[in-house]
Amino acid sequence: MDLIKVRLNGGSHCCTLATGGEELQRGDRVVVALEEGPEMGTVEAVYRNLELPRVPENLKTILRRATPEDLEQAEKNRALAARAFAFCQDRILARQLPIHLVRAHVLFDGSKIVFYFTAPGRVDFRELVKDLVQEFRHRIELRQIGVRHRAKMVGGLGVCGQKLCCAAFIRDFEPVSVRMAKEQQLSLNPNKISGVCGRLMCCLTYEYAAYQEIRRHLPRVGKRVRLPDGDAKIIRYNMIRQTVTLETASGEERELPLEELPLAPLPAGGPAAPEAGEPPSGSES
Repeated sequence: MDLIKVRLNGGSHCCTLATGGEELQRGDRVVVALEEGPEMGTVEAVYRNLELPRVPENLKTILRRATPEDLEQAEKNRALAARAFAFCQDRILARQLPIHLVRAHVLFDGSKIVFYFTAPGRVDFRELVKDLVQEFRHRIELRQIGVRHRAKMVGGLGVCGQKLCCAAFIRDFEPVSVRMAKEQQLSLNPNKISGVCGRLMCCLTYEYAAYQEIRRHLPRVGKRVRLPDGDAKIIRYNMIRQTVTLETASGEERELPLEELPLAPLPAGGPAAPEAGEPPSGSES
């Protein structure tokens, strides 16, 4: 079975479709059917002769390879979307609406123009819709999105120097919390753990499960462990270097590889009682 990955509207949204018997290559333009109607897309990848245990129930097939008429229609839609964006931006400024316009998109069949925007709260844009309907004589929809979706639409580069994950491959946003940064021992400086959207970076979720799994098998920070030369307290872990830092009874800090850490901590109440004939060890402060 042959499948293709199609990037829609030149944006970040991709979908996987069956070829329907078409011999397609990367870069070919195709027309696909979406819930809102047909849409133009570009083939990003082709997967040939796949052996699937079963065909996914929601797998769709392309409508057709793009014809010259389809390409002409797509070009008209792009020109109309650019004009609609500029006009809508002018009306937003004229009406002093607290709206940040992100994108104007014309459905492939030209039946509707969708304007995506962000705003700090609910906005009464009824008069703006009247202006747009009067100018373009199309069905108009204003769709409010969040700042993370705005970054996904606009795209850009992250602090890592790579294309934004949301614009490259993320389909659905997952919840991100400060606890994820704490678990990975990252700086809690908002400037360091926030993305270009101003929210916590999506990549904080990537290794969080691995850190949790590693920590599940390790004693908590503050636990005391017994070393060959005395007792010590765990004060921090370095998961990247795979080390643990201990504080000995004398106040000295000692860094050990994780594989050398005794996994059986001493009781929380204090060190174990010395065996007969063994001098008592110094108490921790």
